[in-house]
Amino acid sequence: MKIKLAEALLRRKELNNKVAILRELDIKKLFELRVQRKPVNQDAGIDEIVMQIPKVSTEQITRAHDWHARQLRLIDAAIQQANWNTELDVDQSTMSDYDDPFAGK
Repeated sequence: MKIKLAEALLRRKELNNKVAILRELDIKKLFELRVQRKPVNQDAGIDEIVMQIPKVSTEQITRAHDWHARQLRLIDAAIQQANWNTELDVDQSTMSDYDDPFAGK
């Protein structure tokens, strides 16, 4: 698939942000099963049970992170390849050092 370098740079930025977000997730808090039990009525033996159950698994987040990280490496490699192989037409003066006309006067 052929894409423009500008599109590849945008995709790299997008993937980089996604990888950073996935990396920063607090896995322990996010996937911890929490159960809280409170007696509501001692005489009737009725308890209130509150549970917090994770909606996704650690494996799902890990797979998403790994997939995005791999895509980031692939697009970055393509961009780096373009950096080394692309030639630009520029004015000769853009690559020369500054020549101060007043130097030595």
